[in-house]
Amino acid sequence: MSEKVKTLEMVDAEGLDNLREKVKAKPEAARRTLKAKTVCQGAMVSNSYIRDLDAFVIDEPPNQLGTGTAPNPSEAALAALGSCISVGIMSNATAQGIALYEVSIELEGDIDTGAVWGTGNTGEGVSAGFTAVRVKTTLKGDASPETLREMEKNAVKWSPVVNTFTNPVEFTSEAVTE
Repeated sequence: MSEKVKTLEMVDAEGLDNLREKVKAKPEAARRTLKAKTVCQGAMVSNSYIRDLDAFVIDEPPNQLGTGTAPNPSEAALAALGSCISVGIMSNATAQGIALYEVSIELEGDIDTGAVWGTGNTGEGVSAGFTAVRVKTTLKGDASPETLREMEKNAVKWSPVVNTFTNPVEFTSEAVTE
């Protein structure tokens, strides 16, 4: 007896077509400023707010002086990266009429936390942030392995979060004190 394979819910194809046509006709319509606000709750715990959604919690693991109740900022960055690739894969599958049964993305990032947020080893040549990120995507669907691999490559190439990880970005910061 064969097991029935469940197809993942696809992206709204008509909505995707409309969105594509809208930004082709008016590219500036795709440019926007995203906003988030993070409020420290004390120690290593903070709540981050986006749009009118409930807060999501960021914490550190106990070995980094947190309570371990939520992902740390770097883990959240990896999760955002994986989610962005997933969205791209689902959009590409919809655009190509490919049914997908599984999209699973495993991410690993190498990071040196010895700078201890600017209070530890901050000597010459020390930097913070990921030094390497590895992504392994498992795809199952009604297309050839080559087609699925090409779809993943396209999703990675056009992922805003992948490009944020890999391309220089203008960054400014200011402290407002009272």
